[in-house]
Amino acid sequence: MKALAFAALLGATTLGFAAPAMAADDGAATATIAQAAAALAPNRFVWADPQVDAVDPVAMPVTVVVSLPMQRAYVYRGETMVAAASVSTGKDGKDTPVGIFPILQKREMHRSNLYNNAPMPFMQRLTWDGVALHAGNNPGFPDSHGCIRLPAAFAKKLFETTSVGTTVVVTDQMVGDHLDPMLLQTEASQANQAQLASLNP
Repeated sequence: MKALAFAALLGATTLGFAAPAMAADDGAATATIAQAAAALAPNRFVWADPQVDAVDPVAMPVTVVVSLPMQRAYVYRGETMVAAASVSTGKDGKDTPVGIFPILQKREMHRSNLYNNAPMPFMQRLTWDGVALHAGNNPGFPDSHGCIRLPAAFAKKLFETTSVGTTVVVTDQMVGDHLDPMLLQTEASQANQAQLASLNP
């Protein structure tokens, strides 16, 4: 029910890049981020993570969830949404794969080996066969060759926040303001951990 209510906000008014003010109550802050996320126009994002600029050795882990039907990327710290952005995923015939992926590689400036040396700033590789998160054209609908294109400023912040091994979930489900643990309970999680292990033989 929460997911349906969240989805209903997709037609709301467009926001700019500014993040909402953090509320004293984490639940209220998360609701504000979720509402802002629902109203995002193409190439826009909201970011309200109090730990992004702080050095905190006990910070909650970060998980990124990409919802294909919503064309949104959500960043959770622990189970709490702290950021969201509009995205452009794979178009028909070049679909972005669904699954659970560890970030396998990060490069601040990368060029595609498959598509005419196209620039892929703030590239975070999800698969060895060419699927990655990166800054790129974001028209508000699926338009990539399988990658997940992000607004440039969001891609930079995300690049600075994640590490090799950070979990990225790509789902064909609607998602809500708190991370659903069931998204992380699939066989794909085990398979992709094998990819990560291959980095450190």
